[in-house]
Amino acid sequence: MFDLTNPIFSDDNKARKYLESLRWENGRFCPYCGEAERTSKVGGRAGYYRCLSCKKQFTVRVGTIFERSHIPLHKWVAAFYLMASSKKGISAHQLHRMLGITYKSAWFMAHRIREAMRPGSDFGPMGGEGKTVEADETYVGGKLANMHRDKRKAVSAGGSWGKEMVFSLVERGGSVRSVHTPSVNAATLRPILIAQVDRASLLVTDDAGQYRHMKRDFNHEVVNHSAGEYVRGEAHTTTIEGYFSILKRGVTGTYHHVSQQHLKRYLAEFDFRYNERAGLKVDDTMRAEKAIKGAEGKRLTYQQPHA
Repeated sequence: MFDLTNPIFSDDNKARKYLESLRWENGRFCPYCGEAERTSKVGGRAGYYRCLSCKKQFTVRVGTIFERSHIPLHKWVAAFYLMASSKKGISAHQLHRMLGITYKSAWFMAHRIREAMRPGSDFGPMGGEGKTVEADETYVGGKLANMHRDKRKAVSAGGSWGKEMVFSLVERGGSVRSVHTPSVNAATLRPILIAQVDRASLLVTDDAGQYRHMKRDFNHEVVNHSAGEYVRGEAHTTTIEGYFSILKRGVTGTYHHVSQQHLKRYLAEFDFRYNERAGLKVDDTMRAEKAIKGAEGKRLTYQQPHA
C-alpha cells in the first residue's frame, strides 16, 4: 500500500516535481519541438520552462492528459494511485468525495486516467513456443437492480438490457488483452486471434462453435464444458475465468453500469491492473508510476458524464 502521508498527494509543488522526475527522467525536453538540449527555466514562474529553439514556454502538463486541466496536480497524482491500487476499481463518486472535487471533475479525471492506462501500439503477439493462451468471451453490463430507474423502466418496457460483449485473451503467467466486440463468431474472433496470438502458442478455449475451426491456425485444445469437462491436463480456461470474475465484480459492485461508448476504457483499466499485478512483482507505486508515464501524448476533450 502506498504512503498516504507522502507530500506529493497534498503539495502541488512536490507533485509537479514528482511528475517532472517521471516524465523527464532522462532529461527535460520541449513537448512542442522535442528539443532536449536548449531549454531553460522561466524566472519567477516555478515549473515553467522555455524552449530556446521554438521559443515556446511549456510545463510538465503540456502534451499530457493534465494539459488545460484546472485540477491541481497533487489531486491528479492521488487519483492515479487510488485507481492503480484498487483491484476492483474506484468510482467517480468515491474520487469526488476523497479528493474534494466535483463529481463532474472526478468523472473527467477517471476517464483520462483510464486512457493513460491503455497500452500503446508497439506490443507484439502473445504467447509463443511452449506458452499457453486462453481465449473466452463474456457479457458485461451490470445488474438491472443497480441501473438508474429510467433505464430499468426502459428494460421493463422491452428495451435493450445494455449488455456488451467482451472478448479476452490471457497468457498463463503473463498478460491479458480485452476487446469490446459487437458480436462473437468466427468471422469477428479469428482476425483478433491471428493478430494477437503467436502461432506457436497452445490456444485453449471452451467448446463454443466460434472456435470450432481454430485448429487451422493454432495448436488448439478444447475444454468440453457442455459435457461437464472443466480440466483435462493443461487444457482449462480457469485463468481467464478468474480474470472475468475480477472484471465483473468491478463493473457490478463498483461501477454498476458502463456505457457502450466508454467500455473500452474500463477494459483498459482492468487489463492494466492485471498486467501490472503483485504476482508479477509489481507493487502499488510501480503500477501507479507506469500509469502516470502513460499520460504523455494522450489528450481527450471534455465529454458530458454518463457511466
